[in-house]
Amino acid sequence: MAMDISGTVVALLPQQTGQGKNGVWKKQEFILETPGQFPKKVCLSLWGEKVDENRLTIGEKITASVNIESREYNGRWYTDVRAWKISRQSASGNAETPPPAGDSFVPESNASDDLPF
Repeated sequence: MAMDISGTVVALLPQQTGQGKNGVWKKQEFILETPGQFPKKVCLSLWGEKVDENRLTIGEKITASVNIESREYNGRWYTDVRAWKISRQSASGNAETPPPAGDSFVPESNASDDLPF
């Protein structure tokens, strides 16, 4: 099941890492509080490279595109709400996607200050 959840990041849980059969894994869980008369808190997780691509901060307003999945282990069921896309809210309230991690503008050192128009 896929859906979008909007709200404010109210907590960042400690990042977890480990070694699995497919190599090293990384997980960042965070708590998102939804707006409304009766706000709800939802624990979401980012996995793998999504952790580094989406550095979250407390107080940030975001919309998370998530997949919800439950798995059975030893007779108990566990539900995971995994974010696969994070859109940050701009000052006007519209969602805007952050630039990919590592892409930052570096002006050319030989560029002139003259505008072409």
